[in-house]
Amino acid sequence: MRVLLLAALLAASTLNRTAAQTYSPATPVPRTTSLPALRWFATQREVEERFKIGLAAQGRADWGAAAAEFARVTALRPPEPKGSTAWYDLALAYANLHRYDDAARALRSALALDREFLAAMANLIAVDLARGDLQEARIIADRYVSLDPQSARALYSRGLVALHGGDAATAREDFGKLLHANPSYAIAHYDLALAEERLSNYVAAERELRSALELAPAYARARLALGVVLLRQGRHGAARDELSRAITDASGDPALQNVAAAMRDAIKGP
Repeated sequence: MRVLLLAALLAASTLNRTAAQTYSPATPVPRTTSLPALRWFATQREVEERFKIGLAAQGRADWGAAAAEFARVTALRPPEPKGSTAWYDLALAYANLHRYDDAARALRSALALDREFLAAMANLIAVDLARGDLQEARIIADRYVSLDPQSARALYSRGLVALHGGDAATAREDFGKLLHANPSYAIAHYDLALAEERLSNYVAAERELRSALELAPAYARARLALGVVLLRQGRHGAARDELSRAITDASGDPALQNVAAAMRDAIKGP
């Protein structure tokens, strides 16, 4: 199966090919004595068996074993859609082994075989963000949106890349479109707020952060960001209150707690 790389991103089961489309039934017993034909049947059988072993390893999170099996499948160069599928699953294994450069290369190979492989695009964007390659991430994100302009995953991916790349205007547009169709997506309200804050639209940023917190009251990062936005508006007392609550909500994140505490304690005046 094709699974997505980052759980923080939107579920995208519709991007994945079904097992029936990706994996053919077992190769039939050949009725030939032709040596080339027998080699071909043997290769197809090996592809099928290694896919099964690799998927089993993937299911138990044995990423090293999965990588070995899918690497062998790619070396056998199976026809589509198995070829791009093998590269995709190899990339997934590499990403979980934190071999992000290798994962990016594998995803590029998958896209070379299937230029409209949306799940591979989404994961290449995520891998590129982890690698800090914002240039390639933006190219792939633009391509993704052009192929599926109404996709929440496509809009979120490009919005995130734009936000990381300092293009707050594009981030605001993409997150806004996503939220128009999916208003209950708390993290998109948070990201839209960050874009608005970078554009000095503090009232809009506050509105989006409050929307995020209505949907997820214990969202500590949104609470911290709200404190920052209120502070930028000169509302020191309200900012102090939100930062104090962020400290409580971030009980499992000492780094965020320390940032919130330092900001709260630095506020002077009423």
